[in-house]
This record gives sequence, C-alpha cells and structure tokens, in this order.
Amino acid sequence: MLYPEILLAKKQNKKLLALLLDPDKLILDDIENIISKIKNSPATHIFVGGSTFEGNHLNEIIIRLKSKVKLPILLFPGNPSQISAEADGILFLMLLSGRNPDYLVEHQINAVPILEKTNLEIISTGYILIESGSETAVERVSQTKPLSKNNIEYIAQTAKAGELIGNKLIYLEAGSGAQNAVSAEIIKCVSNKISIPLVVGGGIRSKTQIDEAYSAGADLVVIGTAFENDTNFFDYNLSH
Repeated sequence: MLYPEILLAKKQNKKLLALLLDPDKLILDDIENIISKIKNSPATHIFVGGSTFEGNHLNEIIIRLKSKVKLPILLFPGNPSQISAEADGILFLMLLSGRNPDYLVEHQINAVPILEKTNLEIISTGYILIESGSETAVERVSQTKPLSKNNIEYIAQTAKAGELIGNKLIYLEAGSGAQNAVSAEIIKCVSNKISIPLVVGGGIRSKTQIDEAYSAGADLVVIGTAFENDTNFFDYNLSH
C-alpha cells in the first residue's frame, strides 16, 4: 500500500522525491531515454499528469514505465479523463485554494464511475496553489486564483482545514514552471500546523532548493519542469 509507506517514511523522517511526468510532453519514442534517467535519479515515486491532457496514450506511457521502473506510479490528474487503471494509485485532488466547484467536488464526482472500474489506491489530497510570480497552468485551467504568499497563516489554516475534512496529504503547489518556489517560511508554518504528510512542488530547480524544502518540513518534494527541461538534472545537481 502506497499511503502507509508514505506515513512510515514521515514517521522515520525519510524524505521522499517524486518525478512529475507530463503526458502531454512525453514522446513515446523518447521514453527509453527518460526511463534510463529515472533509474539513475534518487526518485522514490513517479507522478504522471498535468493541468491539460487530450491525448490517448496515457495507458501506454504507464505500461512502458512499469515494465522498466520499479517505483510506484501515481496519477496526478487535471480532470477525470486523465485516469488510467495501469497506475498504482491516484492523488484524488481537492483544490482547496480555489472556490471553483468543478475542482472542489464536481470532477471528483465524475471520476467515481471510472475509479470503480480500477484497483487504484486512492489518496485524498488537499491541493493548495500558492502565488509564485506568474500565472500558472493550474490557475488558467481551474479559473482560480492562488493564495497570497504573504498570507502565511491563512495558507496554514487552509491546509489544516484540508486535514480536518479528511485529506490524507496536503500538496503545496507553486505551479508548473513557477518563477518562485513555495517559500521555506510557508512550508515550515504548514508543516507545524498539520500532522499528515506534506508534499511540495513547483519552481524547484536545484538540489539546494530540494534540501531547503526538506529542512522546512516537506515530506515529499516534486520535481517536474526542471527534469523535463534537462533529464540530466540529477547528474548535475547531485554532484554540486
């Protein structure tokens, strides 16, 4: 089971790292090269998904990944069309930072008939978008505004509300390709407020930033764009 393993890692203070792969940007012909880079990275999990995806090769991507990589694969869906029974689990996202009912509950309701036909482990995740200096894809697609990076107590309250609602993870997101990552101050405040595992992603471009997020209280850090743009990211960053 994926979630008990994440809980155990938190209890043992073992930090986790997920590589986020956007199926819209994955070329099947190039997947062997990506698999090789994943194997040589310190990743503990693979997330697959994005704000938008209209393709039909999601199953094939995951099947190919699973045939060569032994890491757990979790879906990180922007909408119900991004669900694949081939993955190991799914982050069942609730956009706590916005008030668009589609992303608070409607997409989740529409996903139920699809999920009932799978054996995916479903992990309820409170998803909080933090202001990062530029408009992100999440902001455009969900038609919601991020929370102000300066209102740290409100961000922490939002995270705690997610935990009290029953979310099993809290995910602080600066957004794909964000100019600025979620600050250490925000991560620390949220980490101190909640007892469930904390995931942090968006705008992290170096080993130093990964370590800073861990030190501030992140249990799992997500690297997406930095790995997307340079699959040698870990070769360089782990040697510097």
